Amino acid sequence: MAMDKNKKRVAMRVHGKVQGVFFRASTQEKARELGLTGFVQNQADGTVYLEAEGDAQALQALEAWAQVGPRHARVEKVKVEEKEDLKGFETFEQRR
Repeated sequence: MAMDKNKKRVAMRVHGKVQGVFFRASTQEKARELGLTGFVQNQADGTVYLEAEGDAQALQALEAWAQVGPRHARVEKVKVEEKEDLKGFETFEQRR
């Protein structure tokens, strides 16, 4: 797969009251709206983990959105890590 220089992949871990508040569904909706692919899933430690790839500006927009999250979420912090390689996700999905 040829590397698209405009495409990036990031991993984000969102801390706070982010489970049971439609965070995954809202993230999926936002990511699809931004044209991103990847996945989002709840973690056993109460955080939400997501990986997204696509246009750098769209990834920044998703990160900015994740700092706030959906209406009932209370985000304390978002840790973002830029990844080296693209995974070639087909869609943006919620994982259990």
